[in-house]
Amino acid sequence: MSSRKGVMGMNNMDNYMEQMAVLCENNDSINKNLYSEYGVKRGLRDENGQGVLTGLTNISDIKAFEYRDGKKCPCDGELSYRGYNIRDFVAGSKGKKYVFEEGAYLLLFGELPDNDQLKEFRDELSECMKLPTNFTRDVIMKAPTADIMGSMTRSILTLGSYDKKKDNLDIPNVLRQSMQLIATFPMIAAYAYHAYNHYEKDQSMYIHRPEKELSIAENFLRMLRPDTCFTDLEARVLDIALLLHMEHGGGNNSTFTTRVVTSSGSDTYSVIAAAMSSLKGKKHGGANLMVMNMMDDIKEHVKDYADEEEIAAYLDKLLNKQAFDKKGLIYGMGHAVYSISDPREKVFKGFVEQLATDKGRNEDMLLYNNIEKIAPRLIAEQRKIYKGVSPNIDFYSGFVYDMLDIPRELYTPLFAIARIVGWSAHRLEELITTDKIIRPAYKSLVTKKEYIDREKR
Repeated sequence: MSSRKGVMGMNNMDNYMEQMAVLCENNDSINKNLYSEYGVKRGLRDENGQGVLTGLTNISDIKAFEYRDGKKCPCDGELSYRGYNIRDFVAGSKGKKYVFEEGAYLLLFGELPDNDQLKEFRDELSECMKLPTNFTRDVIMKAPTADIMGSMTRSILTLGSYDKKKDNLDIPNVLRQSMQLIATFPMIAAYAYHAYNHYEKDQSMYIHRPEKELSIAENFLRMLRPDTCFTDLEARVLDIALLLHMEHGGGNNSTFTTRVVTSSGSDTYSVIAAAMSSLKGKKHGGANLMVMNMMDDIKEHVKDYADEEEIAAYLDKLLNKQAFDKKGLIYGMGHAVYSISDPREKVFKGFVEQLATDKGRNEDMLLYNNIEKIAPRLIAEQRKIYKGVSPNIDFYSGFVYDMLDIPRELYTPLFAIARIVGWSAHRLEELITTDKIIRPAYKSLVTKKEYIDREKR
């Protein structure tokens, strides 16, 4: 009670909030041991990191372990979309364009398209690449901010006000809304960045319209760059990056958010805005940005990128909370599910190396390769991790975006441009499969108290 005395008389809101936060911390803190006592899975994960089974899906599958003689053993990671191994999907594309669009068709409709079906799908997406009249001026350019994810979320919710069938949950209508969002996400992200770059950084403004014959990846580079120019290799690598980021099972935070909000009967725009708010979090969609910030720090302190001993010594400082953000982490290493390898990273690395050679960034590639070789060993030794530690796709995606001259403010939005496909597929599956609202149980720790009259408190 004494902690509240005099607080109401304070004029400084910051001081008031700081003092009241103490009450929140005192009354909202729960002893971690109680989670084990009551069998509650923190973060819906057990003590071994195994996710609590909360749903079923036909959309994708992640494999990180296999059973040998009845024993669960780590294995090379596998990711499949609708049963097709992502490695085979990329290899089968044989350098063709529109791999992202092909993957989007597969996730949304459950089947691989033939050439005619892919062309028809692309044509429909191209028709959706437009925003309401004056939307860019009246919505995107208002309140420009470096927080492009926040700007995009505002735009998504505002788009709902232009849709006369916003609340219609019939599958054809939800599919229309989903395809329109998939098509316009690159525009919303690029235009939001240009508004921020112009109004907040005092740079020139460029608003390029997408061209219907170009792919999603090509149009993003076209809309982002002042001269609208890009190479085939640049577009190809970004196309693959978007494909590899578009879906990753129903258990990741933003996809689970999509299914939870969908189950409540909410509209498509509100559902995707909720997913965006989840992806925006540093523990989810901001990982590649943390890798890039860490790499900046490493480059400042490591002189010889070929000297493995020098690199190992600095990585050891990172692990021992003596360098960078002092969190004890080597960002881009390890994954909540994968152990021996992240299949997305395995597929992606060859494209990263091609782009590094093309851009004259082989010295940086050498540094990445050496960290990839050294870091897992150091982490395993110091953290006593025996299931395996490997680089994840975030270790390289930021490097690729940097080589493509994509501003860091757009790294997480690029993740969203890809993942909107997976969110849409899971929303459709949730609507089609069940009408049950997702409502997990919580164990209450509340104890009964006698009410005290206000004058006697």
